Amino acid sequence: MKIKQINVHLSEEKIEARIKELGAQISAEYGDEPVCLICILKGSVFFTCELAKRITSPVEIEFMSVSSYGAGTSSSGVVKIVQDLSTSIEGKNVLVIEDIIDSGRTLNYLLQNLKTRNPKSLKLCTLLDKPERRVVEVAVDYVGFVIPDEFVVGYGLDYDQKYRNLPYIGFVEIEDEEGEASE
Repeated sequence: MKIKQINVHLSEEKIEARIKELGAQISAEYGDEPVCLICILKGSVFFTCELAKRITSPVEIEFMSVSSYGAGTSSSGVVKIVQDLSTSIEGKNVLVIEDIIDSGRTLNYLLQNLKTRNPKSLKLCTLLDKPERRVVEVAVDYVGFVIPDEFVVGYGLDYDQKYRNLPYIGFVEIEDEEGEASE
C-alpha cells in the first residue's frame, strides 16, 4: 500500500477541545477518588497523556501492549498480551484508554482479562470509535469521536509505524497498482 495523501478529518484544535470535555466528564465522575489509567500501547500514548493532564482526580498511569494482528493489516482474531501491567489493579478504579476501537475483539478480550484482576471499577475510553466495524460488542464509556470506516493516521495512530506524530487525525488516500488514487 502506498499512501498518496492524508486528508485532515479532525484538526488538532478539535481533538484538544474534545479531550478537555472528556477530562471534565471523567473528573466529575470520579471526583476525589483516584483512577488508574491503562494506556494501551503504542497508539493511545498521545491521547492518554493529553487526557491525564485534564483529569483533576488523582491519576496513576499504567501501560499495556496488546496485539491481535499478525503480519497483515487486519485482525487475526488471536489476542496476545505483549506487555502486562507492572502493578496490581485490585480494588482500584481503572480506566482503559484506547486510540481506536473497530472490531472490538481485542478490547473484549482485554476487558475480560482485567475483570479477573478485581478492580473496584472498570471503564473504557477511546479517542475514536468505528461502530461499523464491530464484530464483538464492547461497552465504551467515553468516546472522543465516532468515525466512518476509513483508514486513519495521526495523533498516535500509524501505518507501518509512521504518521503517529501528526498533530491531527487524517483519512488515508492510497494509490492503487496503476498509480491512481483510491480511498
